[in-house]
Amino acid sequence: MANEDKKDFNAMLHDSKDMPKLQIITDQKSTEKYGGNRMYFAPPVDYDKVMKRIPCGKVITVGKIREYFAKLSGADFTEPITAGIFVSIGAWASYQRSEDETPYWRTLKANGELNEKYPGGIESQKAKLEEEGHTIIQKGRKNIRYFVKDYESFLLDLDDKFQTDLNQ
Repeated sequence: MANEDKKDFNAMLHDSKDMPKLQIITDQKSTEKYGGNRMYFAPPVDYDKVMKRIPCGKVITVGKIREYFAKLSGADFTEPITAGIFVSIGAWASYQRSEDETPYWRTLKANGELNEKYPGGIESQKAKLEEEGHTIIQKGRKNIRYFVKDYESFLLDLDDKFQTDLNQ
C-alpha cells in the first residue's frame, strides 16, 4: 500500500461493500487451482476479528484464515487477493488506533513468512514476534526473506470452538 498516512484504515475496515458474498466462478484454471467453483469473499472486519483472537505465542497464516472462512461459509475457497489486502487493512487500522489493538504481527504469509506490508515493515514484525518468543530465520542471498522458525508448531487451530468464541 502507499500513502498510509493519508488513509483512514479504520473506515476501510468497516466498509464491507457487498460482502460477505459467495460467487460461482467458471474459469477452468481457477477451479482447478482452488479445487472448486464456490468462491467466498469475507469482509475486511472479519479478518480483523480473527486476527484479534490470536493469542501471544501463537501465529496464523493468511491461508489458514482463508481455509477457515471457506469452511464456515460452505465455499470451496476464499478469494486470495482481497484476503491479503484485508489483512493489511486490519494491520494499518490497528496501527492508527490508540486502543483496541489487533496483534496483526501474529498473522503470517504462506510458509510462515513475515509481511513487509505491515506497519514498520519486516523489522517491526520481527521485533514483536521475537518479544513473544519466536525465532526468526532469514532465507535467500539476493531476495532476502524472513520466516518464523518452525511456525507450524505455533499455528492456532481455527476449530469450531474458535467460531463459538468469535461470535461472542
